[in-house]
Amino acid sequence: MKKQDEFGRRRRQLMKDIGRDGIAILPAAPVRHRNGDVHYEYRQDSDFWYLTGFGEPEAVAVLIPHRPQGEYVLFCRERDPERERWDGSRAGTQGAVKRHGADDAFPIGDIDEILPGLLESRGRVFYTMGLHHEFDQRVIGWVNGLRAQAKHGLHTPQEFVALDHLLHDMRLYKSRPELDTMRRAAQIAVAAHRRAMRRARPGAFEYEVAAEIVHEFHRNRAGPSYQPIVGGGNNACVLHYVENSAELEDGDLLLIDAGCEYDYYASDITRTFPVNGRYTPAQRAVYEVVLEAQLAAIDRCRPGHHWNEPHDAAVKAVTHGLVHLGLLKGKVPKLVKEGAFRRFFMHKTGHWLGMDVHDVGDYKVGDEWRVLEPGMVLTVEPGIYVPKGTKGVPKEFQGIGIRIEDDVAVTRGEPDVLTGELEKHPDAIEAWMQAA
Repeated sequence: MKKQDEFGRRRRQLMKDIGRDGIAILPAAPVRHRNGDVHYEYRQDSDFWYLTGFGEPEAVAVLIPHRPQGEYVLFCRERDPERERWDGSRAGTQGAVKRHGADDAFPIGDIDEILPGLLESRGRVFYTMGLHHEFDQRVIGWVNGLRAQAKHGLHTPQEFVALDHLLHDMRLYKSRPELDTMRRAAQIAVAAHRRAMRRARPGAFEYEVAAEIVHEFHRNRAGPSYQPIVGGGNNACVLHYVENSAELEDGDLLLIDAGCEYDYYASDITRTFPVNGRYTPAQRAVYEVVLEAQLAAIDRCRPGHHWNEPHDAAVKAVTHGLVHLGLLKGKVPKLVKEGAFRRFFMHKTGHWLGMDVHDVGDYKVGDEWRVLEPGMVLTVEPGIYVPKGTKGVPKEFQGIGIRIEDDVAVTRGEPDVLTGELEKHPDAIEAWMQAA
């Protein structure tokens, strides 16, 4: 399937949902200032890209079901040879139609004159408030301007509806082309983690390993989907550790949480391995508890199970393992009920994954956990963290932080582990590192 066919299919589905009387408005992401006269690398808004595949700033997409002149209108920058000499090529209004599937395209500078006319015959405006505050005021201004003319018999919009509710539910279910792209993002991240395992050694620095990961991403036309976490030793016990500055020491574990973004879709992987290539008995014992918990959680990623079932399975396995290791004392059911595991496992077992690392989609419908269905993709990432100085814990377990994370697609049958090619059994990890 061609990309434009996929974007067109999504637009048609959304327009069917908003109905004949609706109009949807989506602004592109603004350019973000970094410092001085430098801007952050531009990344299009995920919702905007999902419907348009248009990667330029200063653009607004408008969907108008059953408009005779064309249902998809795109406002964008005009061609400007002088600016393009400095900043790169632009599609312009002609390119928006020919290459990006718009039925109609207008210069972004004309939006104040044209968009109110598109709103006139519509009863409901589908728009996500609160993301772009300046543009919020413009939308409200257009609608209020029309309402001021209502006494002259002008039909005006009477209702604002949150667009993200419909759109994010669509994004939760990945199509076959989306899953293919996510599978490629997973493959690239797998190669990066393998490269990192062979680059890590006592005396290297966390940032050197991080550089190997990012190198592998870029050589495959991808980039980080979030800032990589490369935490050696006790740093692995800091959940969002991103300093990546410490020297790796013999006998320590190295936790790497890193994924890439490929063609707007993210992967998200965590592996924990010994810097010197061999787990100590204590490290292996904790690792095997986390691995057992992850496998139990993955097995619950099936249609008909609810969102929290993988987490429940991981919690039960982690608690049982902590009791076996002597880090918790008591009966497993009681410890689970009391939340005793949270001393060592304090986060959820996963999140939705897609265009965003923590992707859109409700985790509950009403008061009930959402039921898993084919096409949904989630991470599964239990962990155990025992910082140095933890009271009541034998010294051999202190400074151990372990997390194992994979990306899992829900199918009609077995869970599809998109990142499953990456070694995670301790024997396989040791063999891979020693083969370097």
